[in-house]
Amino acid sequence: MCRNGSDRMAALFSPPLYLQRYQFVIEYVKRFIPRKVIDLGCADCGLLRKLKFHRNAIEVLAGVDIDCAALRERVNALAPLTIDYLQPSPRPLTIELYQGSVTEREPCTQGFDLVTCMELIEHLQLWEVEGFSNVVFGYMNPCAVIISTPNVEFNPLLPGLRGFRNKDHKFEWTRAEFQTWALGVCMEYGYSVEFTGVGVAPGQNRDVGFCTQIAVFQRDAGVSNGPVNNAVQMEPTVYRLLYRVVYPSLCDNNIFQRTLVCQVLYRAESLKREFELGEQSMQSDLTACAHSLPPDVVAGSTVVYRHRSHVFVPLQHVWTDPKVQALCGNIHRLRQALMDDSRVQLDTDRDAIILPDEGEEEEDEEETGECEEGNLTPSPVIDNSEEDWETEIG
Repeated sequence: MCRNGSDRMAALFSPPLYLQRYQFVIEYVKRFIPRKVIDLGCADCGLLRKLKFHRNAIEVLAGVDIDCAALRERVNALAPLTIDYLQPSPRPLTIELYQGSVTEREPCTQGFDLVTCMELIEHLQLWEVEGFSNVVFGYMNPCAVIISTPNVEFNPLLPGLRGFRNKDHKFEWTRAEFQTWALGVCMEYGYSVEFTGVGVAPGQNRDVGFCTQIAVFQRDAGVSNGPVNNAVQMEPTVYRLLYRVVYPSLCDNNIFQRTLVCQVLYRAESLKREFELGEQSMQSDLTACAHSLPPDVVAGSTVVYRHRSHVFVPLQHVWTDPKVQALCGNIHRLRQALMDDSRVQLDTDRDAIILPDEGEEEEDEEETGECEEGNLTPSPVIDNSEEDWETEIG
């Protein structure tokens, strides 16, 4: 719940300890690719902000904290950025923030692949830890749980520290105490656990262990995780939903179509400009004629060509764009997607995109303007504004 980002921590660790904890979770997400992740005791939403940029396959990212004010202060940091709209992700992402206690059962928290509790458990009363264990491992029953907590054996190495690292800590465990609790949880709820940490002790003091001790729990293969909540829009019954945002993604048909058309037109316009530059460099009449063939002569052509006031760009050329290929998968799907879109004009054979020849349009506009200028007659200018003498004298 707290970063522990005091001056004494910053002086000892680079990068800071809280960033090392975040990076530990990010590396885990990269390796095991969870789809739904919930951070208990998320407070300033620092881990959630990191994970939204390193989400890999994450589709639901949730945070829970008892402090409503702290959550409300951070919601803007979780909102989509402009780049998320310009370059939508292939996968959906929903971010949710809940106000609630980690010792209470909330149906919305079931069905998650990964639960993280970074520097949370030490903020509970010892008598609350059993209830916390029952909620997380028994009720939520996720595939994996990552729990970090201070290693009290490391405290003598922290300059000027007296007592616990934070005034809100109710206890701080030794490595033996932490491991005893974790192994008890595994036996009761069907998990296995590995112990590690971040924040290496300086010099010859390695025997005290890591500054932050971490337990990574994995649910045993034969243990079911009970009811799975696949309904993203499910409303909480115990917790209070403070924030929910759905990021733009290519799973939305409208967003997919808009993204595809924008990329296709960008590619087609680029090919058209290349064609026009090539035209300008060609001087012979023979070459000029070859590039002005009518559509019935070059039907099915794989070259860019001009006909009257339009330039025809074959779909095969557009298809060479890696971004278009990533969106469509095959040229048949590309053709089908463009056929019913009014923003793209295809030829009768559905083999080429038709773009207007802007050069000829500009010439027509200039001729029209000259004609209009020739018929212009001067008109008197009438000034209807009244004289404001007070202002003039003023």
